Amino acid sequence: MRRAVCPGSFDPITYGHLDIIARASVHFDQVVVAVLENRTKSSLFTVAERIEMIRETTSNLPNVTVDSWSGLLVEYCKSNSIQAIVKGLRAVTDFDYELQMAQVNLQGSGVETMFMATAPAHSFLSSSLVKELAHYGGDVSTMVPASVNEALKLRVAGK
Repeated sequence: MRRAVCPGSFDPITYGHLDIIARASVHFDQVVVAVLENRTKSSLFTVAERIEMIRETTSNLPNVTVDSWSGLLVEYCKSNSIQAIVKGLRAVTDFDYELQMAQVNLQGSGVETMFMATAPAHSFLSSSLVKELAHYGGDVSTMVPASVNEALKLRVAGK
């Protein structure tokens, strides 16, 4: 079985993330969306909330599952029999960083990284941008699914 992981913080998940996940699901038997548990980074949503949002927004993709991890991604891959990491690239700056990570991961563990160019319609999207816009009352309805947009509105209103 060909398995891949799409790792990230997904705080929150955007249409750009969903595009990469859906496209990866065509090429692999199973795609695991792995939510990063990072205790040093303050997130708008908890890991459990992000997992639930991802499960809801990927429910139309039967070969996609959601999990969380902390630590080295290649260790997660080894312990879960995952052969490939799938990363979306928005710009050259993404490539510079991701190429170094891919080379370290390949050399250290043999886990391949596959890059997918982000669809042009989503090339400017980032979770940070979405959170910033939402914080100031900006309309992010074209950047995130409706349920995520509602969760953002509620969370921002509560702060």
